[in-house]
Amino acid sequence: MAYSDFTALDLTRKFGVKFRAEVLFPDLQPLKPSQWLIESLERGQNLGFGSEKSRSERLVTPILLELSYLHKHQFSIHSGMSLDIDEASGLKGECDFIFSYSRIQDFVTAPVFCITEAKKQDLEQGTIQCAAQLIGAKKFNELENNDIEVIYGASTTGIEWRFMRFENNEIIIDEARYLISNLEGLLGVFESVIRETSKTS
Repeated sequence: MAYSDFTALDLTRKFGVKFRAEVLFPDLQPLKPSQWLIESLERGQNLGFGSEKSRSERLVTPILLELSYLHKHQFSIHSGMSLDIDEASGLKGECDFIFSYSRIQDFVTAPVFCITEAKKQDLEQGTIQCAAQLIGAKKFNELENNDIEVIYGASTTGIEWRFMRFENNEIIIDEARYLISNLEGLLGVFESVIRETSKTS
C-alpha cells in the first residue's frame, strides 16, 4: 500500500483521523496575479495537456513560482520527492509538490503543505491521497522534532483546486472549490495558507 492506495475509511481505521468539511477561508483576500503569471497560464492552456506531468508543468508550477517570488523564496518547493515515512503502514510514495520553510532544495525538511495532482482528473481520489500524504508529513515532522501543528494540502486538476487542513488528527476539507479562472481568489487562498504556516513553522 502507498499514499495513492488509501480510502477515507482506511485512513480513519488505521490512523484514527476524522474528516469534516467547513469553509476554510471565510475572510479570503484576493491577490492580483502578475502579468507574467497570466501569460504563462494562458500559454499553458493553449498548448493543451497530454499527461498529468504536462498539466503540472504548465498550470501548477507557474503558480508556485509566482508565490515563491512574491515571498522572496522564503520557502522551498519540492517536486516529485519521496515521502517514505512508514512502509509497513503504507505511508510511502511520491508527493507531487511539497512546501517547506527551509532553503534546502536537495531533500525535504519540515513539510507544511502538500499538493497532489488528481490522477485521471479524479479530484475526490486526489483529496484522499493528499490526506494520506498529510498524515505522512505530520509523522515526518514528529520524527524530526519539528513542532508544526497545522499542515495544509490541496488536490488539483490544474484547473480546479480543493484545499484541506490537518490539525489535531482531523482532516478539514474546504467546502469551497477554486478555479484557475478565478486566479485572484486562488492566489488569495495560497496567501492565507502561507501566512498561517509561516506562523507555526
